[in-house]
Amino acid sequence: MKILIVDDEELTRNGLIETIDWKNLGIFSVLQAEDGLIGLNIAKEEKPDIVLCDVRMPRMNGITMVEKLEKILPNSAFIFMSGYSDKEYLKAAIHLKAVNYVEKPLNPDEVVSSIKKARENVLQNIKIEKNELLYSRETFSKFAEALTHPHDEKKELLDSLCQELEIKITHNTYFSTFILKTNQVQLSESNIELFITTLEKFLAYMNMKVYYVCKELKYHVFHIVSNKNPSEQKLKQIGEFLCKNISFTTEFFVSIGESFRGIQKAYLSYESSMSVIRKSFFFETGSFLMPKDKYEHHQNQSCKYIADNLISSFSESILAKNKENCFKILDQLYSSLFERDDLLEYEAKELYYKFFMTLFDCRYQMKLTGEYQNENTIKMLEDCFCLATLHEKLESETKKLFETASSSESENSVIFLIKDYIHLHYTDENLSVRDISEQVFLSPAYVCTYFKNETGVTINQYITDFRMKKAKKLLKDPRNKIADISAKVGYSNGNYFSKSFKKYTGLSPSEYREKTLE
Repeated sequence: MKILIVDDEELTRNGLIETIDWKNLGIFSVLQAEDGLIGLNIAKEEKPDIVLCDVRMPRMNGITMVEKLEKILPNSAFIFMSGYSDKEYLKAAIHLKAVNYVEKPLNPDEVVSSIKKARENVLQNIKIEKNELLYSRETFSKFAEALTHPHDEKKELLDSLCQELEIKITHNTYFSTFILKTNQVQLSESNIELFITTLEKFLAYMNMKVYYVCKELKYHVFHIVSNKNPSEQKLKQIGEFLCKNISFTTEFFVSIGESFRGIQKAYLSYESSMSVIRKSFFFETGSFLMPKDKYEHHQNQSCKYIADNLISSFSESILAKNKENCFKILDQLYSSLFERDDLLEYEAKELYYKFFMTLFDCRYQMKLTGEYQNENTIKMLEDCFCLATLHEKLESETKKLFETASSSESENSVIFLIKDYIHLHYTDENLSVRDISEQVFLSPAYVCTYFKNETGVTINQYITDFRMKKAKKLLKDPRNKIADISAKVGYSNGNYFSKSFKKYTGLSPSEYREKTLE
């Protein structure tokens, strides 16, 4: 907290500053002024939480100063310092919200007691303001949410909220809905609060208001309300402002629906904006999309047509180790989908899934082992925010395959099948040599001997090594809990996992994480 001491006697100011243990009172900034006029100017700029001021001062007395500051600092507390002869003078200012006064000559204990009381008042004021703001935001959010439904369904609620919130809606009120889609499941309240406040200030210059609600955790809906039909230029300015001021997420899209007049049609603007944002997957992140943005594709090919014409060529190029042609095919894939407005997101992801499975099949045919994402492909597809991200992952996996193919010869069939089975089943805590031997139609004893002779390590050593590499990779992401990582790499007993990990790396899982995140 900050405190401002205003007194024309320098000795009094310095005495207070040196005598009182301010940090113990929760005050870490002590300001001072020699009269009411200077104190008023300092308070306007520094906004102290507590003002301790003398009553009688030259140029501007303490009571006049506090009368002005009450309007500027509604949550601050004020304490008067006065002599005995000032009591009648203070009665004339009883309407002021000064929490206390202390008599001169000052007793440090009385000053401390008054400051403690003032601090409690300030904290209470802040708490009340936050609660009021939270209630107000929640109520406005209910209003914004109701606007996303047909008017007939929410008429009574809308009428009630308009009355409670004193919202003035006429038949000439226009609604234009913007939607921000982010790659984060949930944004912090502080980020959203700051964002809305910034937007409100921007819209105030255009005589517009905004009502906000979050839907499905990732769609942030902004109903822009104005008394005039907003021009396309103004709407573009708002869209550009939204895009420029989104600093809390790396990937996002912004859409706008068509503008409609009257609260009865407000939901149509929302539906229009939502139909646009649902096509955003096919555009570059950070794009501002409008209903009129229609992109005609040269061939307008269906996903089935693309799959039938490209996947077989993709597979042939991989098996022929023709890297250049392979990436040309991937370029064709991307260009055939980019900025398409006639496809749905799931159609594109299904198509890419087929390409990932083609990679997996080719790897199998080429008898190549390595770090592949086959077991997590579906989750990866679900998490991809846009086409570009999805395509980058496909290109990355394709590149890995060619790197593996060029750096190693194909393994013999038995070793490949053993490793492949381990890679697919390492999460199973019951994975055993017997399971592996049944997969390759050999006895457990022969499989152990053969694997050790060919690779130089035992099957159990290879399983442990593979699991630990996976664990190290998962530990680098702080979002993964150590207990969950244990289960993900085939250890139901967390303590046993920790001991095995420390034996393997020399560090406990938590120590390894701290070291890698430094």
